[in-house]
Amino acid sequence: MSEEATAQPSFLDKFAEISGRIGSEVHLRSLRDAFATIMPLYILAGIAVLINNVVFPLFLADDALANAQYWGNALTLGTLNISAILLAGVVGYCHAHNMRYERDIACVVVAISAFFVTMPQSVEVVVNDVTGMASGVFSTANTGTSGLFGAIIIGLLATTLFIKLSGVEKLKINLGEGVPPAVAGSFNIMIPMLLTLATFGLLSAVLFVGFGTDLATLIKQFVQAPLQSLNSNIWGVVIIYTFANLLFCLGIHQSAISGVLAEPMLTILITDNMAAYASGGFAAIQPDHYMNMQIVNTFGLIGGSGCTLCLLIATFLFSKNKTSKTIASLAAGPGVFNINEPVIYGYPIVYNLPLMIPFVLIPDLFMIITYFATTMGLINPCVVMVPWTTPVLMSGFLATAGDFRAVILQAVLVVLGVIIYLPFMKVHERVQAQQALEEGADEA
Repeated sequence: MSEEATAQPSFLDKFAEISGRIGSEVHLRSLRDAFATIMPLYILAGIAVLINNVVFPLFLADDALANAQYWGNALTLGTLNISAILLAGVVGYCHAHNMRYERDIACVVVAISAFFVTMPQSVEVVVNDVTGMASGVFSTANTGTSGLFGAIIIGLLATTLFIKLSGVEKLKINLGEGVPPAVAGSFNIMIPMLLTLATFGLLSAVLFVGFGTDLATLIKQFVQAPLQSLNSNIWGVVIIYTFANLLFCLGIHQSAISGVLAEPMLTILITDNMAAYASGGFAAIQPDHYMNMQIVNTFGLIGGSGCTLCLLIATFLFSKNKTSKTIASLAAGPGVFNINEPVIYGYPIVYNLPLMIPFVLIPDLFMIITYFATTMGLINPCVVMVPWTTPVLMSGFLATAGDFRAVILQAVLVVLGVIIYLPFMKVHERVQAQQALEEGADEA
């Protein structure tokens, strides 16, 4: 038996296999797809917050400012303040799609309805400094950014239960032949839909009557708070992205780890920041929200995963390798907009040990520096979600609501990244040169 046949899988092979399974798990994939679908709304909300609180005050004041800000407030109302409702529906749709369930629109209805079924039927309100309870209303604490995690869990649970019940033949109502397909389909899912929503209604009643609480509140206390604590902790985020970028070096996209373990919660933190900044400025930003998705995208992944824009700059300035310069020339355009697959697979960085080291470590270093710069007040907290394709320098300025210090920090990070990549790039070129000599000797 050959050595190849008896060789055991390495740790890295096992790690890549497990990570791939995590990334392909249907519920986590549905969550990732849902956030990708709803992301444009968050970006629009970020633009509205930026214009309302930074641009308009430059040339407007008093009533004129308030009138102009009505535009941004309206967009905030239609995006951030109902983001949990929208996410519940999108999660239901994406999960139905990933489960290959044909009645995906029905899953949207079930997910949103179940989300509202679990909400408290009366909420605390403050009118003229008087606190009281009001019924027949919904609080933005549940429908807005603070309710996103509840929307995720309830949307997934309700959709999963509904799809399972829909597969039970005895629960389908057969109207016979000659009935339009749309009508027949609606009757087929009627009983599963009724049973799904009735189940969540029963759960809500038990929680209220027996314990004086509701499912949305329990999710916030026992699920959202611990996960938020982990993802708002710089060291937890660093650990996740260390493994994610290492995975990328093995040929599997880093979103298989970060996209399911970090990005949803970090996105919730930045949407919370946008809502808080829109209502109360920087003073309303909580310190446990300083670490968020925008710090990762804007400062931790300059030029894309591994901060490869720094490698491209180092190549243009210091490389004497013709092949490297050619690849850098082809990758420069996409790299400016943080699209770096041409570098990762073309340079390559995949399975290239000299370049794997800075690829994994530089983003961690950049996130740590930026986080502590924020906590020390050296730059404003990130309060605007900008598109991840926004070029460096511009992205820092926009994400921090117009803070030029963030631009300077990004420039310093780029220089630092070039300096760190440089010796590893030189080692990579020596290895390439040595391999070329060996190949030439073999041919001779």
